[in-house]
Amino acid sequence: MDYKKTNAPTTTVTRDLMELCADTGNIYETVAIIGKRANQISVEIKNELSKKLNEFASYSDNMEEVFENREQIEISRFYEKLPKPTLIATQEYIEGKIYYRNPAKEKEKLQ
Repeated sequence: MDYKKTNAPTTTVTRDLMELCADTGNIYETVAIIGKRANQISVEIKNELSKKLNEFASYSDNMEEVFENREQIEISRFYEKLPKPTLIATQEYIEGKIYYRNPAKEKEKLQ
């Protein structure tokens, strides 16, 4: 997913809980859905950042040498400025971009 184009806020936003849990009818279930998606986003961002920073890794024998790379610093700053994974996941949930299902509820419907 392209997190550069997300319209999630970068700061904390107060939300109406009744509106947020309108789909599930249960605020705890909604929070669990958003939490699981936030964990997925966090892992994706961490892997992407690690791949980009590994390109700058220098494998030298001398541990005293410290190289400051401007590109590496810029990449780190970019990822620091991104909205937090919870805010991205909440925005995705509000926009209806998250697919979720509850097997327990599906089982109840079948009976």
